[in-house]
Amino acid sequence: MNIEDASKQARELREKLEYYANKYYDEDKPEITDYEYDMMMNTLKALEKEYPEIVTEDSLTQKVGGHVKEGFKQVTHEVPMLSLQDIFSYEELKEFDEKMQKQAIEENEEVKYVVETKIDGLSVALEYVDGIFVRGATRGNGLIGEDVTDNLRTIKTIPKVLKEKVTITVRGEIFIGTKEFEQLNEEREVLSEPLFANARNAAAGSLRQLNSKITEKRPLDIYIFNVQKWEGATFNSHYEELIYLESLGFNVNPVKIPCKTYEETINAIEKIGEDREKLSFGIDGAVIKIDSLSFREKLGTTYKTPRWAIAYKYPPEAKETKLKDIICQVGRTGVITPMAILDPVKVAGSTISKTTLHNEDFIKEKGLKIGDIVVIQKQGDVIPEVIEVKKEKRTGEEQEFTMPTVCPVCGAPAVREEGEAATRCIGVECPAQTLRNIVHFTSKEAMDIDGLGYKIVEQLVEKGFVKNIADIYKLTFEEIASLKKNGKKFAQNLIEAIEESKKQDLFHLITALGIKQVGVKAAKVLAKKYKNIYNLMNANSESLSTTDDIGEITANNIREFFKQEQTIDIINKLKEAGVNMQIKEEEGIDNRFEGKTFVLTGTLQKYSRKEASDLIEKFSGKTSSSVSKKTDYVLAGEDAGSKLTKAQSLGVTIISEDEFSDMIDG
Repeated sequence: MNIEDASKQARELREKLEYYANKYYDEDKPEITDYEYDMMMNTLKALEKEYPEIVTEDSLTQKVGGHVKEGFKQVTHEVPMLSLQDIFSYEELKEFDEKMQKQAIEENEEVKYVVETKIDGLSVALEYVDGIFVRGATRGNGLIGEDVTDNLRTIKTIPKVLKEKVTITVRGEIFIGTKEFEQLNEEREVLSEPLFANARNAAAGSLRQLNSKITEKRPLDIYIFNVQKWEGATFNSHYEELIYLESLGFNVNPVKIPCKTYEETINAIEKIGEDREKLSFGIDGAVIKIDSLSFREKLGTTYKTPRWAIAYKYPPEAKETKLKDIICQVGRTGVITPMAILDPVKVAGSTISKTTLHNEDFIKEKGLKIGDIVVIQKQGDVIPEVIEVKKEKRTGEEQEFTMPTVCPVCGAPAVREEGEAATRCIGVECPAQTLRNIVHFTSKEAMDIDGLGYKIVEQLVEKGFVKNIADIYKLTFEEIASLKKNGKKFAQNLIEAIEESKKQDLFHLITALGIKQVGVKAAKVLAKKYKNIYNLMNANSESLSTTDDIGEITANNIREFFKQEQTIDIINKLKEAGVNMQIKEEEGIDNRFEGKTFVLTGTLQKYSRKEASDLIEKFSGKTSSSVSKKTDYVLAGEDAGSKLTKAQSLGVTIISEDEFSDMIDG
């Protein structure tokens, strides 16, 4: 390879790495695995080592990934928060040890190590003055981070006052435990919120919230692993320092293994690798640190990494096994997921007997058949995955797999819509979806039952008090009161809220039923046209698809939903419970905005976006999220951006809040 080719390849790698680093560090939405990123980075390092003249200042080999998020106050780190050099083999570790041994002889020092878990989270610095927590910041780019003090104060395992009046800055890793991460994603799935890609990004996204109340709701934890700065420090051993930090009240990394020799270091790394499945938190390697603090100081640092520490990344391990069967599981949102049942095989420290096959397309793409010999790979704590089929080992007895056409749990139709990868159960009484259906039914935009949030609904389902949405109206005072200590007042309030919900207008009920692609806006249109739930149930496809804001796909969803025996049964149960089934006729209906479409943009002072939208809909108007030639009015608040510009170019009428108020007041 000549220098021109090397320079071109390096430039392409830098662009890709910058893109993936931005997704990982700044957006908390990774698009490739850590291993793929590491291998790409290694290729770039090798190129820059062979051709030093192609190195650029902005290369990620020359700086720490990550930027300061807009909205946070900047913090300049008095002691830079460096990253670690990664290695992937014991040969590289041997080279590191030999270098340390050579330096130790020159500096009259002794080589001892401490091996720790490399926690997969977000690094922060915590500052204490006279034992009181005063400030906390993210790593950012290593030199400048984000002030996230208020968010860090919400984390219970961060001491606000230490047991001694020391002035110290420590470094730790914010993370979400494995079990807690699963629970968090389960809750988000039920609430129809986007799932987090992994625990690391969930932790990073949670800490970097501009609203600390959101952070407070997330199950964040921390482990301290280093002292950045310590006034009056007397320790010379990193390990002894960590033990002392525990006595001060810090939550210190629980895995810290002192090692006197290279062989002990290898054993410690292998021990962590074998035990990582038992850990309550995710790791992405093991960190090997020089124990002597005086030796560390002599070794110093580079522009990016300390010379006294290195990170060993466990290589992905792959094993062959037999795909014995494919079964389907129904998730809480009705998604039917094929699962591979495998001959048990030990991969990366854990025994794998089943794993997800994601969806129908994944099975077709891999060419999987029941009975195949497949290759399973598991990198660190990532979910095991089928990466390859050994087609040359087929015997002819393998069987094709087809996705079910009915739900394996409740027997309702299983539907895969055009453009979607997932197959879903549409049964309104499907036991697998009970929690999700009830949480949606009771939500503010649906039946708006105050007090019936996720946690309470979860308890009601677990105790067997409710099995479907209609059971809400059968709840007794005693059942509700049993959910909380001294729960009589809570029970009385909830009983009243449930009773009040029976009076909700028809569009609330239509929204609450959870018909795919039918939100509040579409529900209002349907309620206005069909007047009661039975007219809507009996509406044909032509009538539905010619309704404003209801396309052909949504019309088919509605027809399919109301054809199901489960739907008819639940409607009858709700009717028996006294739930309102028809539109509330308003006297003197004002249709002044009928046929008019509004777009809202900028920051409104007099109204919230919802209040303005509700007023427009009250007078039979519509709101849209985008400006087009069909837009009648653009209501522009402060700092209106591209929508205002587009409205001006199209000649759309632009109104201020005062003008909108005049239109409302008549």
